[in-house]
Amino acid sequence: MLSGLPLLFAIAIAVVFLIFSSSRLKWHPFFGLLIAAAGLGLAIGLDLPAVVGLLKEGFGGLIGAVGLLIVLGSIIGVSLERSGAARRIADLLIGNGSHPGLRLVVLGAVISIPVFCDSGFIILAGLLPALALRAGGKIAPLALSLAGGLYLTHTLIPPTPGPLAAAANLGAEEFVGTIMLLGAVVALPVVFVTWKAAGWLGSRITAILPTPVSEEDAATLPSLTKSLLPLLIPIFLIALGSVLKLATDGDGAETYILWLCDPTVALTLGCIPALLLPASGTKAAWIGDGLALAGPILIITGLGGAFGAILKASTLADDVALWAGDAALSPTALLCLGWAVAALMKTAQGSSTGALVIASGVIAPLLPLAGFESGTELALMTLAIGGGAMTISHANDSYFWVVTRFSGIEVADAYRSYTPLTAIMGLTVLVSVVVLSWLF
Repeated sequence: MLSGLPLLFAIAIAVVFLIFSSSRLKWHPFFGLLIAAAGLGLAIGLDLPAVVGLLKEGFGGLIGAVGLLIVLGSIIGVSLERSGAARRIADLLIGNGSHPGLRLVVLGAVISIPVFCDSGFIILAGLLPALALRAGGKIAPLALSLAGGLYLTHTLIPPTPGPLAAAANLGAEEFVGTIMLLGAVVALPVVFVTWKAAGWLGSRITAILPTPVSEEDAATLPSLTKSLLPLLIPIFLIALGSVLKLATDGDGAETYILWLCDPTVALTLGCIPALLLPASGTKAAWIGDGLALAGPILIITGLGGAFGAILKASTLADDVALWAGDAALSPTALLCLGWAVAALMKTAQGSSTGALVIASGVIAPLLPLAGFESGTELALMTLAIGGGAMTISHANDSYFWVVTRFSGIEVADAYRSYTPLTAIMGLTVLVSVVVLSWLF
């Protein structure tokens, strides 16, 4: 079997092929990941039946771990978007107070937990003119604040599919609540940095909004309580489950409470108030749109698991252990490596979800070398990879074009403002994760 430097060379070729197939050949990531995984398996010396078996095992294993979570989260997100509940939550968080930029970062971070950042920006962009008028300032800093806030939790906090897939690849699917709690801690300094950086970068450019996104009549929006329940129920239950696992032994009555706190059950319960929100169309259409949204993500996620299974079957972990000698791999070094691999994939091929899936597959075999076993350690690695997956956004990222189109920021100005903003955010995540790893 291929090992040592030839193995690293083969992995590098597979990664370069993934980047080239998506950015140059314009292939769908499905084919790029499938061919890269199969080709790597054959290159390292596995026979064809073994490669096919690992592809199926990796694909099915990852889908089994997070598939339902992705589907349920997508249905909740679509329901909040179509019912106007996302707009009602926006009204709550923005209010009439000061510091509109900070409020927009926080708003984006909350909305993007269940709603994809692309959809969230399109929904909320219509708020920008009124806010700029109210604040007596420019639109560009506010647009960048909103874009940054939405982008932040899109790559960090479940039930967004990317972090879920990375957690499953790393063997942390049982610690989703821990990832959410630590993700919220990591997000706090990033929110502040994003607000300040967006204000400074936005003050140097001009944004002219296109025709504003139409706002729903406030009378037709669902009540605030109904709007919040689909978010609060699963977040509360998953967080409660994490606390109970730390504070109890899980016997007796706690068993039933922990069952309710399972992420799949919690998101299912969150779907109930989501689907009870008022609708102008049919609820079946919401479910159908949620499934349509989740389908491509499930396929890419599963193939990322297949790619990871091939890597785990290689001698990569043994080779790194041999190179390291008797010295254990530094946890800080491994966190930085996970961040760097994700940043490379994100910058090269544009997809944050793809970067999360691929980077977590590369890092998973190396976890034992740094002694990463606990839920906290695996959660921090997931967050480090999430920080890399937001570094950096430019023209090969669909969200880049959503931000420029709906904020009125010219492409050249976006390269001078939004792109460096994502780099600043990603680096802040890395620093925050490393500091937390020293504390824990």
